[in-house]
Amino acid sequence: MSSFNSQDLISRVFIRLRQSGFQLGVGELLAAKEAVEGGFGETPEGLGQTLKILWCHSPSQQSQFDPIWKSLQVDSTAKQPEKKFQKEPKPETYQESVEEPPEISSPLPPPDAVNEIKPESVELSSLPIRAPFKPAETEDTSALQAYYPMNRRSMIYIWRYLRRPVGDGPLNVLDIDATIEQASRQGFYLAPVYRRQERNNAHLLLLLDQNGSMNPFHRFTRDLVETAMYESSLQPEKVDVFYFHNVPAANVYKDLYLTEPIALQTVLAVCDNQSSILIVSDAGAARGYRELKRIRATTSFLFQLKRHTSLIAWLNPMPEERWIGSSAEIIANLVQMYQMDNSGLSNAIDIVRGQHLHSPFS
Repeated sequence: MSSFNSQDLISRVFIRLRQSGFQLGVGELLAAKEAVEGGFGETPEGLGQTLKILWCHSPSQQSQFDPIWKSLQVDSTAKQPEKKFQKEPKPETYQESVEEPPEISSPLPPPDAVNEIKPESVELSSLPIRAPFKPAETEDTSALQAYYPMNRRSMIYIWRYLRRPVGDGPLNVLDIDATIEQASRQGFYLAPVYRRQERNNAHLLLLLDQNGSMNPFHRFTRDLVETAMYESSLQPEKVDVFYFHNVPAANVYKDLYLTEPIALQTVLAVCDNQSSILIVSDAGAARGYRELKRIRATTSFLFQLKRHTSLIAWLNPMPEERWIGSSAEIIANLVQMYQMDNSGLSNAIDIVRGQHLHSPFS
């Protein structure tokens, strides 16, 4: 294969590969031509291997290259006889040129050759230049911090303060003070004095707002439930958990997907004046809305709770400054509402266990 045909074949393969989706630019084309000029690819087989090494970067590209290379190689071989056939009638062309002198001074190539060269030169002139890869600069996000109302460990610690001890267990706890007093009164030691084992008889009702604006806080409400039931001094059967959306209406739900409704009156029927009720909701502070309908419904709900117990507190996962201008600002005047953090949960526990009780309903 001559040098001219090698360069021509390189151009054809280059164009066909670009049409097939290969990311090739002027740099790859010049690299291939320099390789041929340096002595690589003197035969069709060697040229094909050289181009495959330079332009194919994966097995899939190599599998696409082979059929394209074979088809262009066949086309190039088929055109060779046509060019030889056009060069054979040179004597006749010369005689015709003698009769028509103006055509002697214009040594134009055959029409077929012009048709072959012209489209390729146009396509080569319109090839884009691939810009070098430069990764985009990313902003420094080290200053961004996530908002965590409180962690699970703090919840476990604070729940331990919700206690209502009742001595109704087995008589197996040694009462040292009573034993000493009895021995002093009798003048001799006869037998130890035992007292009944105490257990935490506190009843906790958790009412959790679910979905909507509370979606970002589902993790914290889940931790609140799990720590209260399984990692506190509360008896698991004494912890009741129900869910609602925005406002507890006639029904609340047993599951967090809000698919198992239960009447609110049925839930409150098991509550007495010693029951502790903790409500967790943003009360409209997340979106900053002040809705009269929501305020009225929440007021009616709180009055229903007050008929059963006064140990009621509200935890709001939104910071206190976000309550201003929303429904939460009004609701906070109807019930003891605290921000969901370590101090807020501690204050809420004091309210629901009867300490520092100050209720707008009293």
